[in-house]
Amino acid sequence: MRIVFAGTPAFASQALDAILAAGHTVPLVLTQPDRPSGRGLKLTPSAVKQTALAAGIPVCQPRSLRLDGKYPDDALAAQQALRDAEPDLMVVAAYGLILPEWVLTLPVHGCFNIHASLLPRWRGAAPIQRAIVAGDAQTGVTIMQMDQGLDTGDMLLTRTIPITETQSAAGLHDELAALGATAIIEAIAALEQGALIAQPQPDQGVTYAAKLEKSESALDFSRPAVELARRIRAFNPVPGSTMTLPGLKDPVKVWDAVALPDAADSAANDKGHPGQVLQAGPQGIDIATAAGVLRLLELQKAGGKRQPVAAFVQGWQER
Repeated sequence: MRIVFAGTPAFASQALDAILAAGHTVPLVLTQPDRPSGRGLKLTPSAVKQTALAAGIPVCQPRSLRLDGKYPDDALAAQQALRDAEPDLMVVAAYGLILPEWVLTLPVHGCFNIHASLLPRWRGAAPIQRAIVAGDAQTGVTIMQMDQGLDTGDMLLTRTIPITETQSAAGLHDELAALGATAIIEAIAALEQGALIAQPQPDQGVTYAAKLEKSESALDFSRPAVELARRIRAFNPVPGSTMTLPGLKDPVKVWDAVALPDAADSAANDKGHPGQVLQAGPQGIDIATAAGVLRLLELQKAGGKRQPVAAFVQGWQER
C-alpha cells in the first residue's frame, strides 16, 4: 500500500520502521518542525524525521494543517504534498498536530492512529503516565480510525500488556512503542484482506489523560506512599519528581522509590509526620507520608548525576 506517515517522537519512529520493513511504499512523512535541544539549543530533527531521511523519504514539516489557521502557507504546501503522494492510507502516531477534515478524508482508507491505551480509557495527551498514576493493572495500544474528535474514532484492533509494580513511564513507553509497531502492521494486513472490522468505542469507561504539567513534579507527602511511588514511576523521565531534603538548598529529583509494606513501615510511620525523614541509610531514605512510608532508592542533586541511594546518602551526610 501507499502509506503516508505522520509522527514525531521515538514512539512513532518504530512504527515507521515496521511499515517500511513490511514492504509498503511510504511516499511522504509528516513530522513536527525541528526543535531546539540540548545545552546549546541546537535545532534537532525529530526521531521520525531522522528515520525518514535515512530511508530517503521526502519530509514535510508544517507548523499547522489548518487552511484557515495561523500558518496557511504551511497548510497549503502540506495539502499539495499529500495530494501528490496519492496515499491509500495515512498512519498517525504521536504526531502532535490536529488533523482537519481535509486530511482525514484525503487518503482512500482515511487515517489510522496508534494510540497508547486501551480506548476509551485514557484518551488524550499522556495515556502512558496517567495509567501508571491511576494504578491500572494493564494497558496496551489501540489502532483507531481517526475522526474529528479527541481519540473518539472507531477501534480497529487492540493489544494488551500488563503494567508491573516497578515499571516506569520510560520502560512502559518502550514496550508500547514495540507493541504499536506490531499492531499497525497487523491492522494494515487485515485491511488489505478486507478483514478489518471497525467497532465504535463504548460510552462507558471514558477517561481523559491530561497533558503533563511541570507543577506535578513536586511530591506531596500528604498523599499515601503507594500513590507517591506510582507518581514517581509515571513521571520518569518527564516531568520528573522533586522534593526537598534537610541540609540541601535546592530540590532533589527522585528517580525511583517504593512504598514499604505495612508490616515494615508501621512502627516508623507512627513516629513521623508527612514529609519527615525517618531514617537514611544504604538501603534507602524513608519518608513518612499520609499513609505508609516511602523509601527513596535513586536520587539526583541539582546539577549532579543520578545516584543509587547508598552513594547519595554518603554525600548528603558528609555535608
